Amino acid sequence: MDRNIEVLPLYHIAYIRQIGPYGPSNMKAIAQIKEWAQEKNLLTGSAIILGIARDNAKVTPPQKCRYDACIVLEHDHQIDHSLLYDELPGGQYMVFTLEHTATAVQEAWCNMFQVIEDNGYGIDDKPILERYTGEMIRQNKCEICVPVKPIQSPEKSYPSHPG
Repeated sequence: MDRNIEVLPLYHIAYIRQIGPYGPSNMKAIAQIKEWAQEKNLLTGSAIILGIARDNAKVTPPQKCRYDACIVLEHDHQIDHSLLYDELPGGQYMVFTLEHTATAVQEAWCNMFQVIEDNGYGIDDKPILERYTGEMIRQNKCEICVPVKPIQSPEKSYPSHPG
């Protein structure tokens, strides 16, 4: 699992929201957004597809978990009222590149938070993104983009000199 720090821009997205347990339904939502993008001639080699799990499945009941299947749009893209639209804030992300297999993704989710901490970062208050481009899909790879911020080291305090 490779990783690097990247500054992501603000993304304008169109998306389909899937509500329910995470799993196969997420893949159906991704297939739907790809189909929509293909119909609009947006599914090019440079297209960016995002998957966003909006809820922590450890604390949110499965029937209430939200997953957004997204495509990044140009700012001036014509609105299609069959989809939802939003903006994702940019910023600093630790980007993990991995094989797009269930095992590799599960392993990444188990290990990435410790890797982030070990590298002096904490998690920023923005959504974690699964990111796919046409080229990555052809190589059976994906990226998990975790918003990070440097951890502030506690300032060392030295005892004052008694003299």
